[in-house]
Amino acid sequence: MQRVALPSATKAPTSRISRNSRVAVSSRPCGVRAAAVGIEKEDYIETVPDSLLRAGIDDQNSMKGRFERVIREAQDSICAAISEVDGTPFHQDAWTRESGGGGITRVLKDGNVWEKAGVNVSVVYGSMPAEAYRAAVGRDVKDLKDADRVPFFAAGISSVMHPWNPHAPTMHFNYRYFETEEWNGIPGQWWFGGGTDITPSYVVEEDMKHFHGTYKAICDKHDPGFYPKYKKWCDEYFQIKHRGETRGLGGIFFDDLNDREPEKILAFSTECVNNVVNAYVPIVTKHMNDSFTEEEKRWQQLRRGRYVEFNLVYDRGTTFGLKTGGRIESILMSLPKTAGWEYDFQVAEGSPEAEFLDAARNPRTWV
Repeated sequence: MQRVALPSATKAPTSRISRNSRVAVSSRPCGVRAAAVGIEKEDYIETVPDSLLRAGIDDQNSMKGRFERVIREAQDSICAAISEVDGTPFHQDAWTRESGGGGITRVLKDGNVWEKAGVNVSVVYGSMPAEAYRAAVGRDVKDLKDADRVPFFAAGISSVMHPWNPHAPTMHFNYRYFETEEWNGIPGQWWFGGGTDITPSYVVEEDMKHFHGTYKAICDKHDPGFYPKYKKWCDEYFQIKHRGETRGLGGIFFDDLNDREPEKILAFSTECVNNVVNAYVPIVTKHMNDSFTEEEKRWQQLRRGRYVEFNLVYDRGTTFGLKTGGRIESILMSLPKTAGWEYDFQVAEGSPEAEFLDAARNPRTWV
């Protein structure tokens, strides 16, 4: 496989992982930062427990426990599928917190197919400042003062995968469950959120039909109204407003979902996350050995720059993590290893790059 104009890098130590794999113990000076925002410091561990919930307090059959099992199993199966294609194992860091919760970050770096791929699982207990609560729910909340702190539970799986080849797309997914406790007159709330979206550098209509078709079939199975609603929501959410274009070519996105029984939303979220590999990997294997030019690699780097802009300026998950004092390496795992910016870059009229920009500025119906 050809690699063009890429900086050299030393591979990080890796180890093959499983649910109870051994991982490197790390001591990082994060206690002051975490304590200041209501999330305890991380205690890095060698063996990952079967559950990151609070032992003796949380029911494993509760929605918290059931959702954790879904995302832990998804992390295992997705990482296994990606490693099988790439031929490279993921490196793992894992940690717990004294009063409950923890996380597992798995990262593949400098692989044969992916320049960087990461799959995170987190289970978090804490108290969030008013600003973070507003960011989490995406709106202002009456009677919530700036000095208030709201107790919360959050669990989620998130992933971004950046291939080397500019003809193989980047992909992102995130599925999460959130609860707040009743506090100071503010009623307790629960909701689900999530989605899977794709960010190619070039438009290949057949690939987009496959990706979007996979998720439309899932949506139609659970509610025929889901796909048109969540596809539109995805196009709107991933708008880079200061550029007037989307980050990629869409997928599905939903948030604050609690309009039906939680079991039904759990079933929908489970099927979505369990089809990430089916929707994405065939597209990568189709293109991972495509030839490419330096100009095509340059274009990929510029599109990655747009990816960085969206994540750091607009993404609610990134904002929430930074404002609640989450683990920085995990929060910023989504960023590509390399990206580019050029002053006043213009694409040639009628070029494949111009076609992509048109699709990013005028979201298309793929299925």
